[in-house]
Amino acid sequence: MGVTLGIDIGTSGTKTLAIDASGAILASASAEYPCSFPRPGWSEQDPELWWEATKTTIRAVLDKGGLKPGDVTGVGLSGQMHGSVFLDANGKVIRPALLWNDQRTAAECAEIESRAGGRESLIRMVGNLALTGFTAPKILWLRNHEPENWAKVKQVLLPKDYVRYRLTGTYASEVSDASGTLLLDVANRRWSKELLAKLDLDPSLLPECHESYEVSAKLSKIGADATGLAEGTPVVGGGGDQPAGAVGNGIVRPGAVSATMGTSGVVFAHTPEPGFDPLGRLQRGCHAVPGAWHVMGVVLSAGGSFQWLRNNLGQDAVQAAKAKGIDPYELLTNEAAQVEPGSEGLFFLPYLTGERTPHFDPDAKGGWIGLTVRHGRPHLVRSVLEGATYAMRDSLELIREMGVSLSEIRLSGGGARGALWRQIQADIYGQDVCTINASEGPAFGVALLAQVGTGGFSSVPEACDATIRVVDTTPKSAKNAAVYDRAYPIYRKLYTDLRSTFKSMSDLVSG
Repeated sequence: MGVTLGIDIGTSGTKTLAIDASGAILASASAEYPCSFPRPGWSEQDPELWWEATKTTIRAVLDKGGLKPGDVTGVGLSGQMHGSVFLDANGKVIRPALLWNDQRTAAECAEIESRAGGRESLIRMVGNLALTGFTAPKILWLRNHEPENWAKVKQVLLPKDYVRYRLTGTYASEVSDASGTLLLDVANRRWSKELLAKLDLDPSLLPECHESYEVSAKLSKIGADATGLAEGTPVVGGGGDQPAGAVGNGIVRPGAVSATMGTSGVVFAHTPEPGFDPLGRLQRGCHAVPGAWHVMGVVLSAGGSFQWLRNNLGQDAVQAAKAKGIDPYELLTNEAAQVEPGSEGLFFLPYLTGERTPHFDPDAKGGWIGLTVRHGRPHLVRSVLEGATYAMRDSLELIREMGVSLSEIRLSGGGARGALWRQIQADIYGQDVCTINASEGPAFGVALLAQVGTGGFSSVPEACDATIRVVDTTPKSAKNAAVYDRAYPIYRKLYTDLRSTFKSMSDLVSG
């Protein structure tokens, strides 16, 4: 068994790491890049940024780890899901990619549902509702709004699959990421010829689809020269960032559920069957584990809400933290710890970029409700942490309602790093939570997939069993949980009460 690389093409940056056959991380490197927001609700990125960051981080990992090109026996790719990269006949990018948090496609979602014969018919075909963040509505948006660009399109790729193309010269994808396009027959793990026909989309626009651990391509000479890796190095299918992160968290059997607080928040559960919910209340997809599926709830601005607060209301903390050589989030969280659970009746709605689960509402807006003269910044901070966690509980409640096994909640991302936010999660979820020894998420997960695909382990669960273990548990406080159980229904009702007002607010801005 040799060294494998895991590369995660994120929204704010790319992370690459190398692991050995035991799962030990030998080296890692990150490179950041910007995102553009050309209009309210729009979110775009230049795919060239991902490629440049991939080249930079691979070379940095080889250098830091003292690795020769031939030491690397496989590469796994992960990345932000749902994005759309449009390529012409020469493999050139036609326009900036539309990202997962882009909300411009409400009309196209309605068009897809209509063409599919209604919501339940659509869910039976592809397992999911038409959501604004998904890839299929973005394809239709380009066709409807940029016909000159649409006429050039010969291939549509997801973000990580564009990087695969630059590494190997091969168009390929895999089932976990493809599940988020709305064009995959999730139950049968293949592109949906039925929906493609109803949408008048040529199947040749989409790449060949593999299982996540399978070797999908090999490094080309161009890719090798650009990265310092050896020509012919296998590249496995990999996974969308959430299924890959689930592998990295050991969520590969029923029972364990992950609650990840990154920019977005995701609750992810393994299921042995694809299942069917006519209301489409949770996202369903193929897991990166062969023969398995998942259900997933997504909060669009979980850690992103805390980041927004830091950037706009916490610049003094940023400067103080810089002087002390610590993370500004630590100072802000220390302030929040001064406040009792419930933030003295202050609620924060974390809908800064609309919301997905359970509301599926691109018009939803964020805000504080319940402000009084008693509230100061400590209350604002704590209410943001609580509001993002209430939103995550929305997904957990749906998972419980559907009878999915939920014996253990594993935390990851920014919400797992501080003791206060871990405690808030245990108390709001009403269940003990734990953390594991692996904290590198999707990049670690696809490095494990590369180990499986190149013969290092016989299966994905075996790879996780050999490398991942629980290291810490945060018990829920019965007293705090009682406070949050009283507050949670109020939080839920606030969205219901304000839903029509949110739409009016959007109309005010747009017209």
